[in-house]
Amino acid sequence: MKAKNFDQQFDDAVDITAYLDASKAKRVLQTQKRVNVDFPTWMVDSLDREARKLGVTRQSVIKVWLAERLEATAAKVPVA
Repeated sequence: MKAKNFDQQFDDAVDITAYLDASKAKRVLQTQKRVNVDFPTWMVDSLDREARKLGVTRQSVIKVWLAERLEATAAKVPVA
């Protein structure tokens, strides 16, 4: 299929997934890099309480909170 036809089908909300090779898909800026961080016990306990309250993992809480802070910092928005 030519790019022009592909674009037109996409614009017309036609399902184009049959034309895509998902095995080669990449998430831009989403590659993982492992880091080790030491937290005081009280902080880990607080993170665990929050994770249980939200029904997610400790790692998810940390990732979301860090992402929110970084986005706010990038936008120069005051963080509570």
